[in-house]
Amino acid sequence: MKYPKLRELKEAIISLFSKPYTTRFPAGDFKPFPGYRGKPIVDEDNCVGCETCANVCPSNAITFVDDSKTGIRTIYRDYGSCIFCGKCEEHCITGGGVKLSDEEFDLACFDRSTLIETQERELLICANCGAIITTKDHMRFIHEKLGPKAYSSIMNLNILNERLQMADDTDVKIQDGLKRKDMFSTLCPNCNRKVQIENLI
Repeated sequence: MKYPKLRELKEAIISLFSKPYTTRFPAGDFKPFPGYRGKPIVDEDNCVGCETCANVCPSNAITFVDDSKTGIRTIYRDYGSCIFCGKCEEHCITGGGVKLSDEEFDLACFDRSTLIETQERELLICANCGAIITTKDHMRFIHEKLGPKAYSSIMNLNILNERLQMADDTDVKIQDGLKRKDMFSTLCPNCNRKVQIENLI
């Protein structure tokens, strides 16, 4: 029984004469260790608004609202609810849309609304039924990822035409139901399938 007491006494003496392991933050500077998970920083150039990060966020700190009237997707990032798990960085399809910072970590504030950041992305909407397909940035990313294979899809060709501005307007106005001519319009998968079935019959 004496040995444990002597061991504890030894540890107490060592601790008394050694430097503290903790830092003096916020009174002093704090240098994070490698791999420290701080505030997730969004890279506007690489974020395509695909909502993948919102789907994998365990604390629901990332949400989005689609407005089909304005054609805008608004993404909300609430850092007051964020648990800094890094899932958004891990599952980002572009590999650089969001990165956990090792410099921004002190998010303490008196007004939690200041911790909410927003982004806006233009939506790609079906010309027939008005369904939201995805964002235009997401479709452009898919087109670049597929390379030459993307030319098999009319939707990807429309995105390419929008970027190269080879034609003024490729969308044909849908007036009397889905027909063969409507294959060249921006259609959601369900409406595109209806066009294909109509052509087979």
